[in-house]
Amino acid sequence: MSLPRSPWRGDSWAWPEVLTRPLAPGDRAEYGEAVSQPVRVVVGEDDVLLREGIVRLLTEAGFEVVAQAGDAEAFLRRALAHRPDVAVVDVRMPPGREDDGLRAGLELRARHPEIGVLVLSQYYEEAYALDLIGDSAEGVGYLLKERVGDVDAFIDAVGRVAAGGSALDPEVVRRMLGRRTPHGPVDRLSPRERQVLASMAEGKSNRGIAQTLFISEAAVEKHVTSIFHKLELDPGPTEHRRVLATLTYLRSSPRALD
Repeated sequence: MSLPRSPWRGDSWAWPEVLTRPLAPGDRAEYGEAVSQPVRVVVGEDDVLLREGIVRLLTEAGFEVVAQAGDAEAFLRRALAHRPDVAVVDVRMPPGREDDGLRAGLELRARHPEIGVLVLSQYYEEAYALDLIGDSAEGVGYLLKERVGDVDAFIDAVGRVAAGGSALDPEVVRRMLGRRTPHGPVDRLSPRERQVLASMAEGKSNRGIAQTLFISEAAVEKHVTSIFHKLELDPGPTEHRRVLATLTYLRSSPRALD
């Protein structure tokens, strides 16, 4: 799958003054011209106050919210019409108020896998995260709604998913780590390597992992290389192997193997 290029520089994930994405060649006056436009977002949330709050946060961060909806059907219809870079959607939405929003997000990904989908959930549901990720952690995210209150973390997650990365709620990752299958591939890793892999599953960059674990970036790079080796991931682009490592990690959960 062709992933959108990241609007960040290097591995630092430093935010530009206005969040932008590169234009496709057909959108430019001349191919290769350094022109960009804001990352486009569609928001699906039935709680009006929360939806307006999300829209405001995204707008102030430099995103362009091109559409919003209060039910799953309208969300899917507008997302298909606008073809955003990323869609942010609540799991439980009208009309059924069950997993309608999640199913709309899955349908959107099935039709347009290049569109990132970040799902918000009121409660921890491991099955929802696994359904969303499927066979690829590229361009997907699953956060508890309470994470929206952590503005920097929420904005960072939306940006990562829009850029083709992943963003999993730390609580989801923590619970999966505690329930991994005995004698699975993750058990080949040292305790520190499992911590690094857990941070990778959340979507953190090497710098973010280093800051979280209070170690150097050089140490993180060594742990990541060791993780790739122990999980027997074939040589290839580092970012692709990070996704494969994340999938291996998630599939070590008992529920993922049911």
